[in-house]
Amino acid sequence: MTAEHRTGGRRAAVLGSPIAHSLSPVLHRAAYDALGLTDWTYDRFEVDEAALPGFMTRLDAREWAGLSLTMPLKRAVIPLLDEISETAASVEAVNTVIFTDDGRRTGDNTDIPGMLAALRERGVEKVERAAVLGAGATASSALAALSRICTGPVTAYVRSEARAAEMRQWGERLAVDVTTADWADAARALTAPLVIATTPAGTTDALAASVPARPGVLFDVLYEPWPTALAEAWSARGGGVVGGLDLLVHQAVLQVERMTGRTPAPLEAMRAAGERALVARGAGSEA
Repeated sequence: MTAEHRTGGRRAAVLGSPIAHSLSPVLHRAAYDALGLTDWTYDRFEVDEAALPGFMTRLDAREWAGLSLTMPLKRAVIPLLDEISETAASVEAVNTVIFTDDGRRTGDNTDIPGMLAALRERGVEKVERAAVLGAGATASSALAALSRICTGPVTAYVRSEARAAEMRQWGERLAVDVTTADWADAARALTAPLVIATTPAGTTDALAASVPARPGVLFDVLYEPWPTALAEAWSARGGGVVGGLDLLVHQAVLQVERMTGRTPAPLEAMRAAGERALVARGAGSEA
């Protein structure tokens, strides 16, 4: 899936809707600067599901190296590709498109290995059980990551029986022992050695008061606003915290490597650029 070592200017971009506040351009441009790829460009485009097919047909593989995809395009893009990786197929979600030199368009998912790399960086390589807060695309990626490091059950806390059934189906598909529980009991999730929060901003704030005296590791996939109330309370209790910026940087590292053919991608330069951008946003500047 990785591109050959590429020279000469190429284009890449992130697509999605909404897309205005995506940090991907900041991270990828920082990588290009560190790698000396001064003639590479990385942009953002507001593209929804209806506009995606037309957008894709206008892209020339001789000019384009790849695309990053966010919601709602991760599944909509699949019929438009020549092939997808096993990782992407496992969760029916593509967040990376690579344009190969022979004109093929291949899809991959760097969210799952990005999650694993972010956890590994904080010393989490195996857990005996875990909890997932929420359902949906990010939660299914979390289950895929847990299928590789969790040796016991995973409990998913969700708001509806439809979501619960969906998570149990993903568990069967990914060979993960998934049980489900009602969101009203989500405070119980916090006793797990690893808790992965996949919900929108503000959803877990009420759980901050329920963090146990000796928490394990919290992986909160949000990066803005940061820290979340839950992450702040977790850290105050001495628990390990992995944040959304960690995930974003690690999955972007893999995208850069696949698009440019350069390894390793400059992880620390990309992380520093992301941190600066978030500070600037917090100060009222446009990152």
